[in-house]
Amino acid sequence: MEKLKMQTVNKADENFKKLADMFPNAVTEAIDENGEVVRAIDKDVLMQEINTKVVDGNEERYQFTWPDKKKSVLLANAPINKTLRPCREESVDFDNTENLYIEGDNLEVLKLLQETYLGKIKMIYIDPPYNTGKDFIYNDKFNQTQSEYIEASGQYDDDGNQLVQNVESNGRFHTDWLNMIYPRIRLSKDLLTDDGVIFISIDNRESANLRKVCNDIFGESCFVTDAIWRSSDNSNNDAKQFSNDYNSTLVYSKKPLWQPRKQMDGDKRTHFKNPDNDPKGPYFDGNPLNSPNYRENLRYDIVSPQGFVIHPPKNGWRWSKETLQEKMNTGEIRFTPDGKGIRRRTYLADMKGLPPSNLWIDLEKTGHNRQAKYELLNLLPENVFDTPKPVKLLSYILGLVEGDDIIVLDFFSGSATTADAVMQQNATDGEKRKYIMVQLPEDLDESLLKASNDKKQVLKNAITLCDKMKKPHYLTEVAKERIRRAAKRIVEENPEAKFDGGFRVLKCDSSNMKDVYYNPAEYEPSLFTSLEDNIKEDRTSEDLLFQVMLDLGILLSSKIQVRSEKVGMRNYSYFDVEDGYLIACFDKNIDEEVITAIAKQKPYYFVMRDSSMATDSVATNFEQIFAAYSPDTVRKVL
Repeated sequence: MEKLKMQTVNKADENFKKLADMFPNAVTEAIDENGEVVRAIDKDVLMQEINTKVVDGNEERYQFTWPDKKKSVLLANAPINKTLRPCREESVDFDNTENLYIEGDNLEVLKLLQETYLGKIKMIYIDPPYNTGKDFIYNDKFNQTQSEYIEASGQYDDDGNQLVQNVESNGRFHTDWLNMIYPRIRLSKDLLTDDGVIFISIDNRESANLRKVCNDIFGESCFVTDAIWRSSDNSNNDAKQFSNDYNSTLVYSKKPLWQPRKQMDGDKRTHFKNPDNDPKGPYFDGNPLNSPNYRENLRYDIVSPQGFVIHPPKNGWRWSKETLQEKMNTGEIRFTPDGKGIRRRTYLADMKGLPPSNLWIDLEKTGHNRQAKYELLNLLPENVFDTPKPVKLLSYILGLVEGDDIIVLDFFSGSATTADAVMQQNATDGEKRKYIMVQLPEDLDESLLKASNDKKQVLKNAITLCDKMKKPHYLTEVAKERIRRAAKRIVEENPEAKFDGGFRVLKCDSSNMKDVYYNPAEYEPSLFTSLEDNIKEDRTSEDLLFQVMLDLGILLSSKIQVRSEKVGMRNYSYFDVEDGYLIACFDKNIDEEVITAIAKQKPYYFVMRDSSMATDSVATNFEQIFAAYSPDTVRKVL
């Protein structure tokens, strides 16, 4: 049986393999600075294969870069030995819900989701921390000292002379923020479906850089729009220059030419009338007849029944003569009563909607920041969130994405507005969207010590709420409570609504496996005799199950049943995931009768502990048993 690797993919290795598969003759070996033989790509061979110039070294080219961009790429590609541990007691309807609430550093979580949710996320919405003009701080593993930054950015010459003034304000602010956002956006792209799309809220301090980041990752052809959302319902009279009344929402698609869902906007359809009681209902006769570009072959005359010659527009007609005649036969194109012109009739009943505008200024439709505060105060009167987004905004964005059974990811979930909006929208339109929320368990006590005076009270309120709930002082505890109350409110307001109001809590933690599992060569052979197995003592069977699901690419929202069976003289238990797709048995001292009983169920995957076979005989006969009863089952051990 093959061992599960129980760690995230090394994306650099995967990229090398892809390049090697395409150009095997470009693969070579070289000696690195430590004298070690390493894999390499022959640049000259690659240039020959792609028949274009490869830019090298400091050669000038068009690019977007900053100090430590290379480190950001490496950070995104590097594997980690982490897992997601289920937490039933903090979940709501754990066994039936398809929603996930994941606590942890979103960079690590995105890596953990790479195999399981690769190409499965239809929509991503994030509202990342804005760069407020001070040193950007985000609690992840990407740390850099002042001296390291200065060295990387080249702000001093070889003699130690300062090349630029005011080091703190020349690039550092942007650099820190870019180091944070780049690897996360890079990883998130891989999770999107081919028709997937990402929406990113941002203010004007970093909107230009964020667009460059997204162009770098998605490609300029996948830029959809920069939507302007009116975030304020009134102007700031104290502003020194301009009142900042909007935020941008950058929209990028996985593949070019993504299209949003058409909108049925009644305010833009008031010109449809039915003065002559046309049986097909209201209509409009004013849609264009001309070609948008000059086409000589579309320039032809039309003769009306009254004998009048109707000359073509300057660029020609919109259709060929044959197509226009067909439209006349169906009644879409009609002659005017005097016979001197033609009109194109469009019926309201035939309209599939209008392309949405990228100017989101209708406060009734997309809400505003002050409204978001009022929304939350009605739900959480404790006033525990400082800058939430309005549910209306997220509901509007959700309505732009086609599909009634999609997965929505928010890996800067904060106050969990996205989860609230998904539930509300599902209750409204009957669709079955599922969400994955990811949030760093920010320590509220630590945040309080660093907070400015205007934010201290909100943090104190959040801490008080945690105390009332008898929960630790983490932002995630407050957000989960918001989701619980939001689901309850939706039921109260619409008892007939059908939606998933639960969520399965998972927490990012170190691997369930001991270090020896990953690096056996680094340990003395004598040590293995003292180890019962490779699993940490404080981990449960359900912990193991979820790491196995991550490794095998099985959705973390999958239906899980715990079954107990009696075989011969003993009882054993196992996990049944998605009706036999995966059977995982982590009991100890598994004998041949148990192995046979499981094999007869013909699961797609079967997983057990490597150390759980009762005797050497069981290990010897294991493969033969499966070969006899279920040869197609993929068998793995940990």
